[in-house]
Amino acid sequence: MKSLIDLARYTALAVCATSAVFATAGACEQSWWWWTVAVPTLGLTALGVWDIVQRRHAILRNYPLLGHARFMLESIRPELQQYFVERNFDGRPYDRAVRDVVYQRAKGIEAKTAFGTERDIYAEGHEFLAPSMAPRRVHEMPPTVLVGGPDCTQPYAMSLLNISAMSFGALSANAILALNKGAQGRFAHDTGEGGISEYHLRHGGDLIWQIGTGYFGCRTPEGDFDADAFAVKARHRNVKCVLLKLSQGAKPGLGGLLPGAKVDTEIAEIRGVPPGRTVASPPHHRAFSTPRELIRFIAHMRNLAEGKPIGIKLCVGDRVQVLALCKAMLAEGVSPDFIVVDGSEGGTGAAPLEFADELGMPLTEGLMTVHNALVGTGLRSRIRIGASGKIATGGDIVKRLAQGADFTNAARAMMFALGCIQARACHTNACPVGVATQDTRRARALHVTEKADRVRRYQAATVRSAQHIIAAMGLDSPEQLHPRMLRRRLGASGEIRSYADLYQWLDEEQLLNDPPVSWRGDWHAADPDRFTA
Repeated sequence: MKSLIDLARYTALAVCATSAVFATAGACEQSWWWWTVAVPTLGLTALGVWDIVQRRHAILRNYPLLGHARFMLESIRPELQQYFVERNFDGRPYDRAVRDVVYQRAKGIEAKTAFGTERDIYAEGHEFLAPSMAPRRVHEMPPTVLVGGPDCTQPYAMSLLNISAMSFGALSANAILALNKGAQGRFAHDTGEGGISEYHLRHGGDLIWQIGTGYFGCRTPEGDFDADAFAVKARHRNVKCVLLKLSQGAKPGLGGLLPGAKVDTEIAEIRGVPPGRTVASPPHHRAFSTPRELIRFIAHMRNLAEGKPIGIKLCVGDRVQVLALCKAMLAEGVSPDFIVVDGSEGGTGAAPLEFADELGMPLTEGLMTVHNALVGTGLRSRIRIGASGKIATGGDIVKRLAQGADFTNAARAMMFALGCIQARACHTNACPVGVATQDTRRARALHVTEKADRVRRYQAATVRSAQHIIAAMGLDSPEQLHPRMLRRRLGASGEIRSYADLYQWLDEEQLLNDPPVSWRGDWHAADPDRFTA
């Protein structure tokens, strides 16, 4: 094949040029109909000549005209891969089978399969939940988790599955409206760090107001935290919790990025930034620089919010830093009401490939690190843990609860419920279904009422699926889940071990009394007055 292409390097140009000469001659001497051939061939000939003389693309200089076929095929490669090459279970980031489950539940169709699983259940790393010989009855009411520690005066009943952080700006106005309308009175909607817009408030859905390093919605002109502006918005009746973002799974250590093409006048006003410019949040907070200062800042925010739950969100990198935070909580006698652990497999609208691929702990390790650190320091009973990162099915929820979480958040799955097709064009402002764009012509394709119903149906069906799985495991409630109920197949030997055996799980206050050898070095290195060891 390659030799044939090499042989035809200039053949296409030669054919076009020859055809152009004869067609032009025919048009001049015989009939104007020849111009229908002459004009296209003259155009292709000119293009071929330009390919040879231009200096930008070497492939076009060597393969005039033919080289354009390569660029054309490359431009539609993701679509060819997704629709014609991928199997149901090997797509990334979400495979076809998982996307179909979300689509079906969003449409109100039972997500069922026939003829058995397509996955290799004997493969190394395969995980499964342990069913019981004595399954339980499924409760009618979906379970909730009460979020609010001893310093919280307005606790919030959190659903097992909520909408994870997605800002207005990253998402279109219609997408935000549909998400909030779908969540109305049923589960929580995280605003993302882009601030609270009118689209978050129009339908009255419960909000988790996320604040990042840019302090959008509560920032001074210089970019610092504005306590007065924060207090006004945090006390809004729709805001049920406040979440302070330290880092994000897909790009830990890197501030949020909103391309300038999406920063119109409306978004600029909401965020307090100049329109038309790319918005890059700083990688670090200006309001604090040590674990102790962070804990004091959380207490300050809680007071300003009149006792509403205050949480932090992070992608875990170093266990020493988590332990330093725990020591600061103990020293100050103050703690957040909840911690959302974001795994490195989490999504984002825009991030450097190296950050998405190579930084941060995956959700499994990060979640268990935070859970064990809180248990070992005696803080777990006052702090709820949320898990965020590729949550899409009832099985995903149950696995994360067994690993130490109290509730879960999903972003991309909620986008699927809105109609997202995983085109992965979120950063281009050219989302084909109007979800991740500020192009009003594209966004108008997203019908708010219809998509809100899809979000509501998907969330309810997925939580219901988790309830069925929990009942099949012989349990009455999510609180009874235990690491021993989640199993993994190891290596070529086929050995199966539970999470209770695979990982070390600390006892209550064990770090305070007698730290195990595997934790002792990190525990002693942790300092409440610095994040580094």
